[in-house]
Amino acid sequence: MSQSPIELKGSSFTLSVVHLHNCDPEVIRQALQEKVEQAPAFLKNAPVVINVATLNGDADWKEIQRAVTAAGLRVVGISGCKDERQKRSIARAGLPLLNEGKGQKAAPQAPVIAPVPDNAPAKTRIISTPVRSGQQIYARNSDLIVTSSVSAGAELIADGNIHIYGSMRGRALAGASGDTQCQIFCTHLGAELVSIAGQYWLSDQIPSEYLGQAARLSLLDNALTIQPLN
Repeated sequence: MSQSPIELKGSSFTLSVVHLHNCDPEVIRQALQEKVEQAPAFLKNAPVVINVATLNGDADWKEIQRAVTAAGLRVVGISGCKDERQKRSIARAGLPLLNEGKGQKAAPQAPVIAPVPDNAPAKTRIISTPVRSGQQIYARNSDLIVTSSVSAGAELIADGNIHIYGSMRGRALAGASGDTQCQIFCTHLGAELVSIAGQYWLSDQIPSEYLGQAARLSLLDNALTIQPLN
C-alpha cells in the first residue's frame, strides 16, 4: 500500500493576540507599526490572531487585514466574534474564524511529569561576557544565566528561566518552548521586550517604577506580572 502524501495531526501553538478597540484600518496600521518598530526581531512577520470582541457594528475586514499586513504582521484568524452577522461578514472577507476554547465541556488532562531525582544535575547555560547588540543567545532545554550586561538589540532566549546579573537593555524570552512556569530575574531592568511562554511586554508596557530596578517576572493566570527581586 502506498503511503499517503500528507498526514493530518492536531497541534497547538502560542500566538500573540491583537485586541482591536478601533475599526479604522489606518489607525490600526499606525498603532501596530509602532509596536513592530519597537521590537522588529520579535514581531516582524509574526503570526497573530485578531480579537474583535470589543468592536461594535460593521467593519471593512479586508481593509483591516491589509492594515495588519502592512504593519508587518500576518493574520492567521479572527476570534471574539459577537454575533452571526459579524461572523458572516468576516467569513465573506475570507478570514478564518477561531474558537478560543472558552466554555468547553471537557477539560484537558494534566500532563504526567516524571519526578526528578534529587541528585539530577541542573541544566544551565552560563554566559560570562557582555551580550552585544545583534547577538542572540539560546539556551535549549535549559535555564540561561548572564553574569554581564545585555545591550539593546541583543536577544536572550531560553526554554527555561533567564537570569541577568548585569544591566538588561535587550530582549529576554523565557519559556520559549511553552513552559508557563518559567521566570525572568533581572538586577537592572531596562529591556526592550520581556516574554514568558509567548506572553510579552514591550518596553513601554513595563511598569515605570521597575525600570532600572531589580525585578522578577512571571506568569499569573497566563498574564505577565512583575515584582521586586528581593
